Amino acid sequence: MPNSSTLAPSNSSLAPTHKVGLIGAGNWGKNLVRNFHELGVLAAIAEPSEELRGTLADQYPDVTLHDAHDPILADPEIQAVAIATPVPTHHAVAMAALEAGKDVFVEKPMTLTSAEAKALVDKAEAADRILMVGHLLLYQPAIQFIKTYLDEGRLGKIYSIHQERVKLGRARYVENVTWSLGVHDVAVLLYLIGESPRILHASGHCGLTKDVEDDVYLHMDFVSGIKAHLHNSWLWPENRRYLTIVGEKGMLVYHEMTGEVVLHRKTIDHDRLENRDEGAKTLFQSDEKTQPLRLELQHFQDCVQTRKQPISDGRNGLEVISALERIMMF
Repeated sequence: MPNSSTLAPSNSSLAPTHKVGLIGAGNWGKNLVRNFHELGVLAAIAEPSEELRGTLADQYPDVTLHDAHDPILADPEIQAVAIATPVPTHHAVAMAALEAGKDVFVEKPMTLTSAEAKALVDKAEAADRILMVGHLLLYQPAIQFIKTYLDEGRLGKIYSIHQERVKLGRARYVENVTWSLGVHDVAVLLYLIGESPRILHASGHCGLTKDVEDDVYLHMDFVSGIKAHLHNSWLWPENRRYLTIVGEKGMLVYHEMTGEVVLHRKTIDHDRLENRDEGAKTLFQSDEKTQPLRLELQHFQDCVQTRKQPISDGRNGLEVISALERIMMF
């Protein structure tokens, strides 16, 4: 079974020569604080909550704290910023950071519109700045393994891809469940297939609020003939996260919660429509110590130092937002 570390995005072995400023240290931002600090690059944090700043001051006495992000953007010693603010603010904050000459890591979803996402991509390219989107699942070693497995043609022709991400989760007032949870899955799907969907349609249900869907089924058709199906819900009794790929030579199942990739050697003969079942085999098992967020932020650090484009760069983020924006609810 392959070692997960050999499949992760490459990381620079050089000692970091840059400093990162974090904007937003709340619900998810606190995880970025911990990881950037452990990586030795965190210089400053901008967080409007006085109570939270007090907690951070106790935990990270060596990090400068601000109640707004302007001082971070004005600091010439800070080369890069990470943004974990509420989604509606992503465009304005990221644009201000790029205009200040900073490399930018912005959490998913990148923006709420493709026009905003494209503006960030155009600005980053014009300014020769790194723009990376926090599509965490792309940095799961198992996803890197699956990408290689498919690109090598080991599953043959791909017929369909099925994704499920459901749980009793944190409901939102602005973005629906697919924008909140499913953005991970759409990013993975586009990454694995390597093309944009030709047709998208979805059905959703608004139970908790009038206009925000809590449960969504998304269906996509691709020019290559692949069909993809995604179910997202934050109003569900069980926590389930699966990726199933049905191909010509078998069926691949990724159990995200265990990090296991299983090949089911099950097919149906084209001519006689006879079933073949040769059992299942575990192809890959993620190391329990593997931290995808650490791998993702190390990748950002590497890109800032080497100036290479991230796996989840701005154009990747734009593709995901464009796909989500095209969804029509019925």
